[in-house]
Parts: sequence; C-alpha cells; structure tokens
Amino acid sequence: MDPLTLHNPVFATYAVAASLMILKAVGMSWLTVVRMMQAKGGFRSPEDLKKTPLNPAPNPQQLEPNERVERIRRIQMNDLENLPFFLVAGLLYVFTGPSLALAQWLFYGYVVSRLLHFAAYFTGQIHEVRATFWTAGSLILIFMTVRVLLAALGH
Repeated sequence: MDPLTLHNPVFATYAVAASLMILKAVGMSWLTVVRMMQAKGGFRSPEDLKKTPLNPAPNPQQLEPNERVERIRRIQMNDLENLPFFLVAGLLYVFTGPSLALAQWLFYGYVVSRLLHFAAYFTGQIHEVRATFWTAGSLILIFMTVRVLLAALGH
C-alpha cells in the first residue's frame, strides 16, 4: 500500500493531526487581529495609523505594544517555531510503518500537548506549566525523529 494515501490509516491519522495544527496556526493569526481590534492597538506598522472604517480615530499610541496582543503573538511565534518540525517529522514517521495505535498516540499526543500549551500560555500560567506541555510535544518529536533516523540508517 502506498504510505501517502488516506487509505493508509497511519497517514490518515497524520493528516488529521497536521490539519488540526495548521488550522490552529492560522487561527492564531485571526486571534491576533481580533485582539488588536478589541484593544484598538498593538499595531506594528505605521500605515496601520491611517484612518479607515476599522480604525476611524487613529492614534500614535496604537503602535505601542499591547500585552493582550503581544501574548497572542508570542503564542503564534512559538507555534511557528515548533509546528514545522511536527509536520516534517510526522510525515517522515509515516514512512517507518509504525503501528496505528502508536502513531495515534504520538500524533494526537502532539496535538493535545500544543493545545494545552496554548491554553496555559493564553491564561498566563507559570512557565513550568507551559514548559511541561512544550516538553511533552518536544519528546514526541524527538521519538519520531530518532525512529526515522534509525529506520533510514537500517536500510
């Protein structure tokens, strides 16, 4: 069976997990915009101070950092630093022919770790809480990557 078909349950599991992570990353962009509109600030570019229907009363202070907006940006940056590794490592892991149960634990475990990391960051939990969820996802990435490496070296 071709490993890169949705008829392969391991690849289908990866496709679901990857799609959820991509949607989460795209959702963070939308959440940033929503937060900026709510705060009427946290803008980054000088052209954002032009009078428009969405910004009828521009003010230079709108370019100052806004913690509610910056928190979302930090979460988004963390996603952008981590999700590409999952997308690549997960896809390569499919080629190792893992059991469906293990692949589900790893792929969905990664998704859950990232969602819990988001919740912890969004609600301002202490670093140790965020780090715990980040570490779980990181260990999953390491496991999959080492498994891919060993499989590739074994051929």
